[in-house]
Amino acid sequence: MRITFILAFLVFFSCKGNLKDSNKVEVSKKASALIKTFKYAKDSEPIISVHRGGVGLANYPENCLETIQYVNENISAVFEIDVAKTKDDVLVLMHDNTLDRTTTGTDKLDKYTYQELLTFNLVDDFGNGTKFKIPKFADVLTWAKANNAILTVDIKRSVDVLEVINEIRKYEAEDISVIITYDVEQAVRAHQLAPDLLLSVSARNQEELDRLLKTSIPTQNMLAFTGTRLSEVQLYQNLHDLGIQTILGTLGNLDKQAEARGDNLYMTWRKLGIDVFATDRPFQAAAALNIVK
Repeated sequence: MRITFILAFLVFFSCKGNLKDSNKVEVSKKASALIKTFKYAKDSEPIISVHRGGVGLANYPENCLETIQYVNENISAVFEIDVAKTKDDVLVLMHDNTLDRTTTGTDKLDKYTYQELLTFNLVDDFGNGTKFKIPKFADVLTWAKANNAILTVDIKRSVDVLEVINEIRKYEAEDISVIITYDVEQAVRAHQLAPDLLLSVSARNQEELDRLLKTSIPTQNMLAFTGTRLSEVQLYQNLHDLGIQTILGTLGNLDKQAEARGDNLYMTWRKLGIDVFATDRPFQAAAALNIVK
């Protein structure tokens, strides 16, 4: 009788353990399609990366879903966005810690719940109020996946990279999402948490590149941000030899140079070895680089 009871006890807990295992969410380790898409090739076409989803556009605020949609309708581009977190832990698009510059609200973002934020409207770079609201990261992921639009995700300090990765997993948006990192430590942790995702890594000089090459991150998972100033041409060549595409942040001074001296500068930088142009002037840069929709 005692033996029968013990056997029944073991069978019960064995079945319970199997049931528990069956409820686990298995995380796919299939490599993001972007790893292949962004692998450097000599005949690769230049790419426009729209800073903050679009800045300096009348009636279209930055980090706004409607702005991203507008730009996407007109040019071929990828979209850099900033992800922050509300008081009630909702991930939203917002660059600043405070609401004052980009919305009709005031004070810090994390003092408000998401529902409270909906009482405010987004404001464009010229101070014009719009009817647009601060978007949830989830809604932008859903739209981007439906429209095959690539997002490069800049994670604000209030947000842990794991929270962003989990949201990407939840919406099965691995094939349209790039995680932006700023140093080797961030890049290593992001890769450990999501070895299937493409990472934007900082490689502004050979020393930074060498540090990255000593990590466990495969070069195929790297998209190299080379800074907001021109680097040595040899760096671009070295990155290309490794199969890594280069990003130049023309946003800021380089965009201003192109505006003052002529948009043909974008093509000049392209010939130096730039693959991706992170810019505040997406329409002008696309036209100069002959990028068509």
